[in-house]
Amino acid sequence: MREKSTVEQDNNRRPDRPRSKNVRVLSELWTYLRPYKGYLVLSLLSLVAAAGTTLALGRGLQLLIDQGFAEEDAALLDQAVLVLFAVVAILAGAAFARFYLVTWLGERVVADVRRDVFRHVIGLSPGFFETTRTGEVLSRLTTDTTLLQVVVGTSVPIALRNIMTLVGGVALLFATSPKLTGLVFLVVPLVLIPVIVYGRQVRKLSRASQDRVADVGVYIDESLSNIRTVQAFNHEPIDRARFQERVENAFDTAIKRTIARASLTAMVILLVFGAIAVVLWVGGHAVLDGTITAGQLSAFVFYSVVVAGSVGGLSDVVGDLQRAAGATERLLDLLSTETEIEAPANPATLPSPVQGRVGFEEVVFHYPSRPDMAALEHFDLQVADGEKVALVGPSGAGKTTVFQLLLRFYDPSQGRVMLDGVDLKNADPSELRRHTGLVPQEPVIFSADAMENIRYGRPEARDDEVIAAAEAANARAFIEELPEGFKSFLGERGVRLSGGQRQRIAIARAILKNPEVLLLDEATSSLDAESEKVVQEALDHLMQGRTTLIIAHRLATVLKADRLVVMDKGRIVETGTHQELLEKNGLYARLAALQFNQAQSLGAEARPDAAE
Repeated sequence: MREKSTVEQDNNRRPDRPRSKNVRVLSELWTYLRPYKGYLVLSLLSLVAAAGTTLALGRGLQLLIDQGFAEEDAALLDQAVLVLFAVVAILAGAAFARFYLVTWLGERVVADVRRDVFRHVIGLSPGFFETTRTGEVLSRLTTDTTLLQVVVGTSVPIALRNIMTLVGGVALLFATSPKLTGLVFLVVPLVLIPVIVYGRQVRKLSRASQDRVADVGVYIDESLSNIRTVQAFNHEPIDRARFQERVENAFDTAIKRTIARASLTAMVILLVFGAIAVVLWVGGHAVLDGTITAGQLSAFVFYSVVVAGSVGGLSDVVGDLQRAAGATERLLDLLSTETEIEAPANPATLPSPVQGRVGFEEVVFHYPSRPDMAALEHFDLQVADGEKVALVGPSGAGKTTVFQLLLRFYDPSQGRVMLDGVDLKNADPSELRRHTGLVPQEPVIFSADAMENIRYGRPEARDDEVIAAAEAANARAFIEELPEGFKSFLGERGVRLSGGQRQRIAIARAILKNPEVLLLDEATSSLDAESEKVVQEALDHLMQGRTTLIIAHRLATVLKADRLVVMDKGRIVETGTHQELLEKNGLYARLAALQFNQAQSLGAEARPDAAE
């Protein structure tokens, strides 16, 4: 027996969601079907035509046997065959219309659901993604929506067709022979029992199967997104083993679900067609006794097969509907998730033009994933427009949290964050972010060309403005050396560029956006000395004339700031210039001394006489 798997451990950390108990949740899809009523009506008409012509085949079969064969009349035989052929032609046309229309509806609904889910998810606050894995969201947008397509485009039409043929077939069974029909219905309770029992098991296993497939997608996304780290640490064997474990978990759950569905289908077929065999035996004796004709018996058997096939088809569709109910539940779960950050009904308008005055007043903040640990506690900071303030402190001091609140990725638990005197809780986040620019420590490069990457923060910018921004960021030269210049594809996550080049693309993006408030998050910390010099020149150009908050550890960076704010454990412990803070001999002085000593040590090791 295997030990408790990593997958199970992951699931234990996942927040519980309500489980659907029936397929009624699928009724929520009516919202997406309503705009296409015309296609829906035509689909239903084609289903009715297909079901009606299928049942008409039984009547044609009866006429063919009783009037063609039994009476040995060639003309009647010819007429019966022609009628039968016409019915088959109508059935073929109806089947074509049904297949096209319901497939179109299925694909259309899935496209609309994917659009709405993505529109909603991309607007959720970062707090949502602290507790929800990106791979799980991806699974819902792909696997779950594909299940909906199968249901809307295949399962539901098949179910409706089977219901129509079932109702019509039962009516014709009674009209043909009430006595034989009674025998058929003796088996109905025997059929319903396994449908109910196994149906519940299929529903439970279907949801579990979808969760296991999501686990597979999550692991693929995580491993391939960090492939360099995986290979750098020779982690491939462990990742292969863990991925195999997740695949086997998904396989085992799928097999259990398949066994339950197969058992359900097999049992229904056994019971229904067993009843038909009994009917044939009783009906055969009735024909010999002259109670019914051979044509009536043939028609009755035909209708019995149609009814049995409809019941069997419905039992098979139940599994698909239950899987789709689970998928719909998961998608509706996403759509019903409310973002914690949204614009108020009547948002406060920022001054025009925005000056860039930033204020934090008695701010207290806890991350959703760490509710017991304050990231900022009674944090007070005022930054004048055009001022350059460097945030300094050890890791975990809360420096990045200041940026997160200023971009309104989160709202503080207590206190106020303000821009030009406007409380950000009362402002529209999109308007706020139009006036804020971010250059992160790890610049994000999208799978597009250089032009589109720089234009990302201002899509309407002209090409000449993009080129000017690249020039100001010291990026134009290397971009123009690429095979297709500004139209060159930069690779996924910018793999075709060096670290310094990626950073200069991010700076050009911020220059083009031209924000009043600039946030620099360790923008040069991962660069070599030569790249840092070029990037720092671009940053100096970018910071001119705008409010700038800098997260920095390097002395070269903080020396350019007008004021240093030293943070520790979510609080401000010191403020002042570099020299003033050194004279206080506090936390900043210790951090500066540590870095200075490290630099001296490295310099000594680099000298030729250091080894003597």
